[in-house]
Amino acid sequence: QVTLVESGGGLVQAGTSLRLSCAVSGRSLTPTYMAWFRQAPGKEREFVATISRSGSSIYYADSVKGRFTISRDNAKITVYLQMNSLKPEDTAVYYCAGRTYYTSNYYQKDVYGYWGQGTQVTVSS
Repeated sequence: QVTLVESGGGLVQAGTSLRLSCAVSGRSLTPTYMAWFRQAPGKEREFVATISRSGSSIYYADSVKGRFTISRDNAKITVYLQMNSLKPEDTAVYYCAGRTYYTSNYYQKDVYGYWGQGTQVTVSS
């Protein structure tokens, strides 16, 4: 059983920064690929960013490219999402997700088998 626990969400003003963390625990085989998704009220859960175990493969959604940075610390088995220049439209519940195999469809939520409970990020204007 693999458990993902997000933290770091909160209420911030537009233009400021926030860093989310996702701690992975459980069995020794941790997900190779980790990602962040988000879901705003009344909307579908959408892809934000993904990172491979080595960190050599990183992809971002166009809406966050240049503002958000995904990273991971394999020693701590933790994944981070540094969010800069936050906008009100970034308001959502942010979810950490993991998968154990490679796929080119990394932006699809259905390919992820492990999910956290989510952390709320609210950006005020």
